[in-house]
Amino acid sequence: MLIDIDNISKDYTKKNILVIGDIILDAYEFGKVDRISQEAPVPIVAIDRKSHKPGGAANVALNLSGLGVTVELIGIAGDDNNYDELQECFKHNDNISLHLVKDKSRPTSVKTRIIADGKQVARLDEEDTNDINSELEQELKNIFDLKFANADGIIIEDYNKGTLTKDVISYVINVAAKQNIPVYVDPKHNNYDAYKGVRLFKPNLIEFNAIVRDKKFGELPESGFSFKEYIDCEILLLTLGADGMSLYHNDNLDQIPTKARKVYDVSGAGDTVIATFAINDICGVEPLQSSFIANLAAGRVCEEIGVFPITVDSLKEIFTYHHKNIHTFLLTF
Repeated sequence: MLIDIDNISKDYTKKNILVIGDIILDAYEFGKVDRISQEAPVPIVAIDRKSHKPGGAANVALNLSGLGVTVELIGIAGDDNNYDELQECFKHNDNISLHLVKDKSRPTSVKTRIIADGKQVARLDEEDTNDINSELEQELKNIFDLKFANADGIIIEDYNKGTLTKDVISYVINVAAKQNIPVYVDPKHNNYDAYKGVRLFKPNLIEFNAIVRDKKFGELPESGFSFKEYIDCEILLLTLGADGMSLYHNDNLDQIPTKARKVYDVSGAGDTVIATFAINDICGVEPLQSSFIANLAAGRVCEEIGVFPITVDSLKEIFTYHHKNIHTFLLTF
């Protein structure tokens, strides 16, 4: 089976994907450690640089944008300076249209990562994970109604930060089903049973184990087939970290080994997987091929410190490295 990434990627720019979910501001503080605190056995990090990037659903949008896809991004932020910061982040990105609903009752979700000597040593989360109220739910639905018509696909990015209530999830999935728009889901445990009938359900192993314990589906790999039938998804893609991916499609199970050259930071790798799989699937690439491309993309972004969206150039580069031919790769395991 040949994967012609050079030819496939030409179709990315012709597609429009709507992303809805939890939008996060990823903040980074970089420094060095040269001593231990006398107050407690913890390192003292001397900060010399700070930066920030959009994360969560916004990082999915950035991955799609890096591949040339046109994106409508819908989410919630607080009534604070970080709301403005998120708006500023997308000011010069022509591929992404940001639709940010302001919630005066909560802060913008922020994850601050402390990076010392090239390694993450701590993370500080500022957030309110309670469900949004019914008025904000309706605002999200109204924006969705205005923006979904041109979508070739919809990605739901659930980080359990309160944006995706079961009512919002059901509304999006029902509208998409009526319009024959495929839906791709990156789930969290709380709402998993609201995602029935989607095109792709993509949990990681920790999330999946939490889900199957609830329903007593047994052990892998059989539990994958049982859960796929229960959730009524067309494709179950289970990400396994260093062990790669398990793809459940039709009655088949394919194991896809990891292809990372080196791993500095796994932050955002799941966002890269769902973005890359979705755009390839929408472009008509077979699920096994789409999974393999997504696996390579995830391996590439793990080589960077912090959240690093995939681009067409970096995707082609990782193909070149592994297969010495940027245009085609014979898919074998």
